[in-house]
Parts: sequence; structure tokens; C-alpha cells
Amino acid sequence: MAAERTVRVNGIDLRVVEDGAGPLVVLCHGFPELSYSWRHQLPALAAAGYHAVAPDMRGYGGSGRPEAVHEYDIRHLTGDVLGLMDALGESRAVLVGHDWGAPVVWNLALTAPGRVRGVAGLSVPYVPRSHRPPTEIWKEAFGDNWFYILYFQEPGVADADLGHDAVTTLRRLFCAVAGELDSSSLAMLTGPRDGRGMVERLPEPERIPDWLSQADLDHYARVFSETGFTGGLNWYRNFDRNWTLTPGLAGARVEVPALFVAGAGDPVLGMAPIDAMRAHTADLRDVVLVPGAGHWVQQERPEAVNAALLRFLAGLGDA
Repeated sequence: MAAERTVRVNGIDLRVVEDGAGPLVVLCHGFPELSYSWRHQLPALAAAGYHAVAPDMRGYGGSGRPEAVHEYDIRHLTGDVLGLMDALGESRAVLVGHDWGAPVVWNLALTAPGRVRGVAGLSVPYVPRSHRPPTEIWKEAFGDNWFYILYFQEPGVADADLGHDAVTTLRRLFCAVAGELDSSSLAMLTGPRDGRGMVERLPEPERIPDWLSQADLDHYARVFSETGFTGGLNWYRNFDRNWTLTPGLAGARVEVPALFVAGAGDPVLGMAPIDAMRAHTADLRDVVLVPGAGHWVQQERPEAVNAALLRFLAGLGDA
């Protein structure tokens, strides 16, 4: 049965949920999620003989939420994961990351390969370092149009928009990019600059999907009503800083065994195609696109995700 504890790492407290015993698997969630997002993976991994550990990442839930934006850069985020491994007494682990958690684990596969037995990215493929700062590229690409990542850049603006009514924000966001992609799913990502924020662009669902119970939604809403969204938004505000901090990663390839899993209807695949990942991973064991799933793949189709993870883990052997 899963247990909770608080672990002091890298200058902050991390609330972690863990289950099982055996080789370590660390599960890193994305935006706007929590360790709760791995509720279906923790028992499955534990039953298969692994020690599965899912933290509330920096800025989220029961973990520390530093005020300074720069304390959410890639060095702090990867340092948290390495610090967690140290606190658990483990020199190596398999790292699994979804959404924003994926760039964290991909980065660790590049910068600390000796500590990574294998890496699994969910929803966000490995994307090589760009030739220019990311926000510069997006401003050029979207011109006068609204784009959600650029909207997230100014402190306080998206924070107030998303935090005004966490229940509505999360209900709309979880439903808008779930399941097979249709044209309405992209409305939250870009569109005319007409004075609307993000929440207003999200369609109100007729019902919540079967994979998300009312109790699940209530849990997320309760936590984010208490914490707000600033911690998670600060990750987005470090895109350019992360680029500046990583000149040595230009052209780098992921050498450790790798897995990629995404919902076939995930809109992220339109922004970050998987072709570049194929060319920059030396040992990409599998690419799994789950039919009928959108962005929240490990919650929407847990059986398919668990099966892919367990196949990948079994294939690592004693690596």
C-alpha cells in the first residue's frame, strides 16, 4: 500500500508517495498535476517488484514552493530528482516523466547518465536544444496571435486567471485535451489575441470523462485552490534561462535506454514531433501511441501505459 512522507532535498521539502520494494522507479508529473497523477502506476509497479516513488514536484502540492522564478530552472528541477535518489540511498534509477516531468528526466539522461538505468518520456518527446532562445522562436512563429506558453511568461497574469476558480480551470483543462484530438482541443493553445485569458478559451465539457472521477477532480481542485498555480507556471518562465544554462547540450544524444509513450490524440505531438527524438536517441526501445488517449495518457489509459512501462523495465534487466 502506498505511503506518504516528506523528504528534504536540494534545499526544499518534497512530499513523496511511494509503494513497493526493489529497483527504484521515480515518477515525475507535469502541469498542472500532482503525485496523484501516478495513482494507477504506483501499485502496478509495486506489484511487479519495483520501488515506485512519485513526488509532488517543486512548486506543487505538499512540496516546497520557492518564490523566486529562477529557482524553477532546469538545474533546480534535476537537482531535486538527484537529491531524492540520494535521500533514498539509491545511486541509479529508472526515471519516468510526463508533460513537464519529461524534459526533467530527458535532461538527467543527458547530464547524469551514470545514474539513469533507463528513461521514459510520456507525452513530451526528447527535443534537442534549439539554436535560439525558445520564446524568441515562438514570438516569431505566432506573431500577433495568442499562444499559451507566451501568455504564461508574465508573472501574475496567468496565475490570477487559472487560480480564480481552480475547479473550473482544472475541469476544463483536463477535458479539453483528453481523448482523440479534434479541432476544439487546440483552442486553448493558440488563437486570436482578443483579450481572453486561457480559462475562457477552454470549452466547458458536457461531462467529465470516465477516467476522471468526481473524487479525482475534487482532489486536484482542493490542492490547487490551496496552493495556486504559480509554482507550476514558474517552470514555463524558465524556458530561456534553461536554454542559456545548457550550451553544452547542443546536439546531444540520449544514450541510455529510452521509451516514449503518448496518447494518439495528444496535441503536444503537433508541437513537438517525434522524428527529432528518433534521430537523437541511441537506444530508443519503443514508441507507443495509445489509441483513444489524449494528453493525460497515464490517467486516461493506465493499463496501456503500465504495460508499456513494465515491458521497458523488464527489458532493462540488470543494466
